Amino acid sequence: MAFHRYLPHTDSDIRAMLDRCGAKDFEDLYSDVTQSLRLKKPYALPNAMSEPELDRFFAGIAAQNREMTCFAGGGFYHHYTPAVIPALLSRSEFYTAYTPYQPEISQGTLQYIFEYQSMMCQLTGMDVSNASMYDGSTATAEAMIMAVNASKRKRRVLISATVAPAVAQVCSTYASSLGITLEVIPEHDGITSKDELEQMLGAGDVAAVIIASPNYFGIVEDYSGYAELCHGHKSLLIMNCHASALGVLRSPGEWGADIACGEAQSLGMPLNYGGPGLGYLCCRKAHMRKLPGRIVGATTDSTGQRSFVLTLQAREQHIRRQKATSNICSNQGIMTLHASIYLSLMGAEGLRKVNEIGYNGAHALAQALIDTGKVRLVNPDKPFLNEFRIETIEPLTSRTVLGALEAKGILGGIALSDNEIIVAVTEMCSPDDIDRYVSIIKGM
Repeated sequence: MAFHRYLPHTDSDIRAMLDRCGAKDFEDLYSDVTQSLRLKKPYALPNAMSEPELDRFFAGIAAQNREMTCFAGGGFYHHYTPAVIPALLSRSEFYTAYTPYQPEISQGTLQYIFEYQSMMCQLTGMDVSNASMYDGSTATAEAMIMAVNASKRKRRVLISATVAPAVAQVCSTYASSLGITLEVIPEHDGITSKDELEQMLGAGDVAAVIIASPNYFGIVEDYSGYAELCHGHKSLLIMNCHASALGVLRSPGEWGADIACGEAQSLGMPLNYGGPGLGYLCCRKAHMRKLPGRIVGATTDSTGQRSFVLTLQAREQHIRRQKATSNICSNQGIMTLHASIYLSLMGAEGLRKVNEIGYNGAHALAQALIDTGKVRLVNPDKPFLNEFRIETIEPLTSRTVLGALEAKGILGGIALSDNEIIVAVTEMCSPDDIDRYVSIIKGM
């Protein structure tokens, strides 16, 4: 028990478990892990501390963090988190409500899942929403699998080159182990090539087409006729969208898409060193049975009071894993609640306002950067919401520009290449922040 003194197992308990596993000792359990990857010394943990000492210890660690103004995006954005959200997240009726499999003791969980699904359906223009996926990448991969399962015999999926690389990579990983062929639709001038899409569809055997709005370069593409083109070839249309942007952009439902998916972190969730995010997945009613995750409905109990129940669980991990529609077993409940509170607080008007501030700031920054003569806008004729792509003019490079900004406390964007950067603006970037960004570039 030297390794796990906090566990209550006796030596005989441990021996019985090892015997059942067919292992001689603990080392046998890690025989597949190479020696070079194993920890060979105790964890570097300090001695026990009193509560005040512990507070000072972590305060010292926190003080090493450097607060930066964020102009980086690429799928995750710095939005404001209203103070009421953490207060409500910690309320016991939500925070400690039991798993929704037992509705009589889980009404809090069921209620916020129902409200989340209702609002996501409004936002995406879809009929059904699940609750939910790990992040936007896995949600898109699950949408791809849904489409292949719905088509039964078709194993090809087309994904636009304007979809975020991380999303495309996750889809590729899933596809490689499921016998799905994932092919990339080329882009020209930052937008999906409709002509080449039509040629690829014409080859047949395409289960689905995946496109993005806004796309990875920040461009808002015109997808007129895409749904008709896909449906004419018996293929489904999947749209990956930033959740917040759907407050002002045409919804996947309005474009005629069959499945909507993406990242909902933009609904006021903090940028927390890479997570957690929240993957949303919505679809038309015709595909509901292929939708992984939980669907909650409203009803009344025996006394006539409003209540909530699970109405459909297409996945079967907890009963028959071999028939599961998905390998994702968690619904990111706390982040679903976060999104529900954010959307109910903001409403349609608040969501529009947030996007208007980002839009105005991004366009003001883009123009001011062009005026410096140090950078140019890539695809200047293409519409964008709050994110855009710039190209540095020699002798400046992406590294020198982002390095100069970082030295002044600004995360200036994401480098796409030696001379291209994606820059994002949200309501958290003040006019003073934008002026400071421009003055740094101007002085280089």
